[in-house]
Amino acid sequence: MEDAATQTLKAPPSSGNGNGGYLEFEKVLARIEHDIVELEREEQTAGRDVAADIKQQRARYKSTLKRLYSGLTPWETVLVARHPKRPLTTDYLRMVFRDFCELHGDRSFSDDRAIITGFARVGPHKVMVIGHNKGKDIKERMSCNFGCAHPEGYRKALHKMRLAEKYGLPVVCLIDTQGAYPGIGAEERGISHAIAVNLMEMARLRTPIVSVVIGEGGSGGALALGVADRIAMFQHAFYSVISPEGCAAILWKTADKRQHAAEALGLTAKDLQRLRVIDDVIPEPLGGAHRDPEEAAGELEKYISSSLTELKRLKPDTLVRKRQEQIRRLGSFFESPTEAAAKAEDERPTRRSTSRVARLSSRFTRTTTVSA
Repeated sequence: MEDAATQTLKAPPSSGNGNGGYLEFEKVLARIEHDIVELEREEQTAGRDVAADIKQQRARYKSTLKRLYSGLTPWETVLVARHPKRPLTTDYLRMVFRDFCELHGDRSFSDDRAIITGFARVGPHKVMVIGHNKGKDIKERMSCNFGCAHPEGYRKALHKMRLAEKYGLPVVCLIDTQGAYPGIGAEERGISHAIAVNLMEMARLRTPIVSVVIGEGGSGGALALGVADRIAMFQHAFYSVISPEGCAAILWKTADKRQHAAEALGLTAKDLQRLRVIDDVIPEPLGGAHRDPEEAAGELEKYISSSLTELKRLKPDTLVRKRQEQIRRLGSFFESPTEAAAKAEDERPTRRSTSRVARLSSRFTRTTTVSA
């Protein structure tokens, strides 16, 4: 009897765009899958017993998959985060949240489909869930601008956050966007102002906030939902001030340097946790969330539920104070926040006393010269 892991690999899942659905760095997996299919066809047509060879190839497939995903480069992480079959916000709404009741509109301009909001339950908690919506098919993707929100999308999100605060409900944000919509209409309606207001208001919202980067976390479009008490990322997601292609176009005048840009940006979950930009990394199934969405959803639900259980014990004043302290710590790079504060405190009186000594010394010198 084969174990569960081996049975899962009976039909290795397609996982990308090219080479039979595999990503560029997964070509070797495509070849192994081809060998398995050929062996199974031979077993059916010729009647030969090749079960041992098939089992060996499946074990090879699994070990290769484990090797590839244990050492992803930053650019390969970007490719996995953008995978067309990767679970989206709408998938997690179905698998993680219960009794979802969608809320529409910003009460000012329109209902931006790039941001989806509504009441829901996760574990034992009632929450307000807010997330980027990329869409499934081309028609839906165009209607929601491929997850790139307009100003009204972020104003809708903020309005629902205030509603959650009013009723004492925690806020859960699912981040998955290339960035805010860069069109003229968005600029005319104040996209920068909408993002800035979200940053300010989320920093002082008197209810728990948990934000999770489930795929792409790009620029201010992601940050507008990223000011939270707990900030987490999926293992193969990325979170960056700019896309690798955009960074390469600015620095090297060509998008061909995107792999170098991805390495320089430090956009992986491991890098960002080391820099304390995020709090936690949520593990993904072997080979990425797209290979087992249900398992990824289970990990997400467990993280959100445990985080909210901890945060709901805090008083609103304590919650806001800790959140703002966390935001201030984001500026520390070469030294810890405690060391930086102690150093600044030590330097202030030193500078004042030094300048005062210099003035007194100057006066004493002038007085001595006149007397002489």
